[in-house]
Amino acid sequence: MAKEGIIITLWTALLFVLFLLANFWYRALPLQIITIGIGIIFLFHFYFFRDPERTPPANDRAIISPADGRVIEIVEEQENRFINGPATRISIFLSVFNVHVNRIPYSGTIAYLDYKHGEFLAAFDNKSSELNEQSIIGIQTGRGKILFKQIAGLIARRIVYYLETGQNVQSGERFGLIKYGSRVDVFLEPGVKILVKPKDKVIGGETILGEWQVD
Repeated sequence: MAKEGIIITLWTALLFVLFLLANFWYRALPLQIITIGIGIIFLFHFYFFRDPERTPPANDRAIISPADGRVIEIVEEQENRFINGPATRISIFLSVFNVHVNRIPYSGTIAYLDYKHGEFLAAFDNKSSELNEQSIIGIQTGRGKILFKQIAGLIARRIVYYLETGQNVQSGERFGLIKYGSRVDVFLEPGVKILVKPKDKVIGGETILGEWQVD
């Protein structure tokens, strides 16, 4: 389980047990309904904060997905924060049923880090990429630059990341989490061959989004 979910899962488990015990003393329908509801919330948190092990591909050119989800858009656009030039944006939508632990897409050094407060539009809305609350992370690799964003959604209002400027990171390494449905955008330089398409399902830490074509 992701450490970010341990406290809330334990609290809901404790509350569920207390209400179960109360049901032995009071046989009231409203109490039973509340107990069932708390049990469902407990099971949801236990499932939502799962953190399975992932094995990055043995390919030193592979840029891997930082998140589980579905590719909802791939577009060419200008990226002026870190890449400072044309880039391919790959947008990944995470539903509440996806694993929400985020992973580093490629080994390198954290060279850009920013946090932008903003709105909470639905994560599948294209405007959310610029308007929503988000963390913005740039990695300088031995082959080029990668920028990616953790973007809050309509329900997801808590972004967590454990990164600092100058920190060395490894491909597939856990670095954070977005709570309750969200979006991740990845910006890749022109020297990357894109290997996914819209509607593809991706697995964080394993699915290859693209491959560097430069040495």
